[in-house]
Amino acid sequence: MMTDKVRIDTADAHKSNETYLARQAEFESNVRSYPRKLPLAITKADGVWITDADNKEYLDCLAGAGTLALGHNHPDVLKSIQNVITSGLPLHTLDLTTPLKDEFSEYLLSLLPGQGKEYCLQFTGPSGADAVEAALKLAKKVTGRSSIISFSGGYHGMTHGALSVTGNLSPKEAVDNMMPEVQFMPYPHQYRCPLGIGGDAGVKALTYYFDNLINDVESGVRKPAAVILEAVQGEGGVNPAPAEWLQRIRKVTQEHGILLILDEVQAGFCRTGKQFAFEHAGIEPDIIVMSKAVGGGLPLAVLGIKKQFDAWAPGHHTGTFRGNQLAMATGLTTLKILKEQNIADKVAAQGEWLKGQLAELQKRYPVIGHVRGLGLMIGIEIVKPHEAPDHMGCFPGDGELSALIQKKCFEAGLILERGGRDGVVLRLLPSLLINEQELNVFLDKFEQALLAAGVRPVSPE
Repeated sequence: MMTDKVRIDTADAHKSNETYLARQAEFESNVRSYPRKLPLAITKADGVWITDADNKEYLDCLAGAGTLALGHNHPDVLKSIQNVITSGLPLHTLDLTTPLKDEFSEYLLSLLPGQGKEYCLQFTGPSGADAVEAALKLAKKVTGRSSIISFSGGYHGMTHGALSVTGNLSPKEAVDNMMPEVQFMPYPHQYRCPLGIGGDAGVKALTYYFDNLINDVESGVRKPAAVILEAVQGEGGVNPAPAEWLQRIRKVTQEHGILLILDEVQAGFCRTGKQFAFEHAGIEPDIIVMSKAVGGGLPLAVLGIKKQFDAWAPGHHTGTFRGNQLAMATGLTTLKILKEQNIADKVAAQGEWLKGQLAELQKRYPVIGHVRGLGLMIGIEIVKPHEAPDHMGCFPGDGELSALIQKKCFEAGLILERGGRDGVVLRLLPSLLINEQELNVFLDKFEQALLAAGVRPVSPE
């Protein structure tokens, strides 16, 4: 039996960020992205804090793009991994069952609408994109139709079908033969109404527009197999969908036998202050796409499918790594902590407080054009306040300044992401266990970064 432990070589402990990054550039494809924005090599992580190879500490408000709901290396999560390793359970099972999978499945179902009584689970490949692919295929199989409606600004993954229903055009460049019959529609935006109306009138117009498209026999758009959307767009700039808009989409899809797929990969599991973001509108999807937090930091993706739409035949959608036992263990531990410690209510309260603090900051720093989001999924849109606003009073976005602020945040020891059109939105996705003191550290470091980026405060009126 091998007794050598996997360890970091003592010589490696003295390498710098610069050395590691140079080696990564040599070893890896040009496709790598985060090291270009966040040039560090992580050597230690605990809760909301990470330490790099140069022994600098950072407050992490990215948390694996929302994957690490409990932050880095939560002791109960680590213990769950150790328990599996010493239990004799297999680490790889395809879709064979184990007592652990049984317990995880029962608990996950209990968190779905109606305690999951009308749902069944499908374990897919380990990424959210894998689950999206399965959901699209299933919708086509159930309905016998081939088209899909998606929304501008939506993000659903980078595999072929998932990319086809994703709004971002950049990764689609020079990729021919995307999945056919994908119809994009405008998604409501709290700050930049796509119809140029804004406010409640804009939401009502968008709601009518969707309703009319489906019901109009001259719309030119064939009845789709499914509508896929995020109840809060994440990568698209942290845009929460208005409840009345979501409710109307649910009603229309039900009336026409169209499956409604809710992508909860980033917003699910208490991130928005409720178990799922769609709960803010009081609706029930036909298919729920889950990944990121559901695996407790390890790769796992699952569909929640209304049983009446479970049209799969055995083996018609498979995946070698759909039985990740370690991820089920860490996922079960994470889901139990979120539920038993009532983290959703904590997150909802913290989110409202933090948005209030950022609104106060906005009064002194008008480059903050808009603050939005739900729970601990918050977006800060950076604008050019000295240029002319549009007819809705919205200033032009400033992607260059947003990038500079992100860089200055990093230099100040704060990690956050950007998103939205032209990267103008600074995005917060911290651990859901972040405390008040750490949120105040964020606010201090963020203001430091604004000043370091050359942004000068004004006197509030």
